[in-house]
Amino acid sequence: MAIASAQERADYGKLTDAALARSRQRLGVPRPPRIPPNLEVSLDTSRHFAFGYGDDNPLYCDVDYASGTRWGGLIAPPNFHYTMGEDAVSERDAETKALLKGDPFAGLGSYQAVMEYEWWQPLRLGDRCKVLQAQVGVVEKASRFGGRTAHVTHDFIYANGNGEPHAVRRGTWVHAERSATKERKTESLIQHPYSEEELARIDAAYAAEARRGAEPRYFEDVAVGDAIQSRVKGPLTTTDIVMWHVGWGMQLTPPGAFKISYNTRKKIPGMYPANSLNIPDTVQRLHWEPERAQELGLPTSYDYGAMRETWIIHALTDWMGDDAWLWKLRCEHRKFNYIGDTTWVHGRVTAKVRVGGHNAVHLEVWCENQHGVVTTPATATVLLPAREASVVLPEAPGETLEEVLQSELRRFNIGPEIGAL
Repeated sequence: MAIASAQERADYGKLTDAALARSRQRLGVPRPPRIPPNLEVSLDTSRHFAFGYGDDNPLYCDVDYASGTRWGGLIAPPNFHYTMGEDAVSERDAETKALLKGDPFAGLGSYQAVMEYEWWQPLRLGDRCKVLQAQVGVVEKASRFGGRTAHVTHDFIYANGNGEPHAVRRGTWVHAERSATKERKTESLIQHPYSEEELARIDAAYAAEARRGAEPRYFEDVAVGDAIQSRVKGPLTTTDIVMWHVGWGMQLTPPGAFKISYNTRKKIPGMYPANSLNIPDTVQRLHWEPERAQELGLPTSYDYGAMRETWIIHALTDWMGDDAWLWKLRCEHRKFNYIGDTTWVHGRVTAKVRVGGHNAVHLEVWCENQHGVVTTPATATVLLPAREASVVLPEAPGETLEEVLQSELRRFNIGPEIGAL
């Protein structure tokens, strides 16, 4: 027993062959999702989510307006599924529960590197949503700072109210040895009070925002090199984080306060580290409590990667209009976006192709802070209507969530390719 404990201490913070093997055993094994904040798409849940990232598009917020669009009724914003997802698996046997228990990479540094989306159907008013969540890829890579890293991809595959595959969200996390993470360059923070001129520029960008809306943006009218209208998000405040949570939910910790959070804390005490008054509080507070962020070696609080993904979606959906369809999005989170930072979302058309009955436009999109530093580069594919034909929704790679999962496993059988740290 003592020898095992000593070995565990020796392996802590290191990526071992045993950890990789245990992770690979989980490929394709559905794991229980977190309790979703929303069980149903309603006018209020869709509106709160959209307002939480600064979007008042009536397609998501006005039933009468939405009824007159090609969708025939209100649809939720593309990544509203972040707030939904009841377990698609009714029960798991003891062997599966044992396989999914614990974290094979406990003690390693963990960083979200990439988030990808594909959408096949909208979520409509009144829809409930099932989710199949499973690891689909794991690959070992060397870090340029030394040490070993594991790049692990998890799928979240969603179904709409009719049980049809709605979308897939693929997240890739890098698990790095502590010896490597210590060599990473420390993030610097340069912040000064905004001048009246800087604030006026931001306000002017808000005032100039335009939405394509009911006016179709036709495939024939788009040219390579066209820029989308930029969007500004900021200067980021703690209030913005609070408003985001109103629509997004808590995500990491289950919904609920006081007695309900106490019940969760009894099961998962590590999710509630004590604050300066020795009061247990959610690990997520580093996003609004600078002291907690500083305890973890960061200069101050910062946003969520999901916020920037949503800001990019906002810029794209305003540009493309109601008749178009956002098909694919891939984002890489490379820099922190701190409280006080201002993010500008820019984009341009890089290609347009007609393939498989679709009029597809490829775009390069990125988030850039007030210092001109790109924090999140992204690529997207939008399907636009043509003058002679409306958009045909893309087909999912399977008729059921299980079939989509098998397709994803075939796709990632050697792991996703991401630049080494």
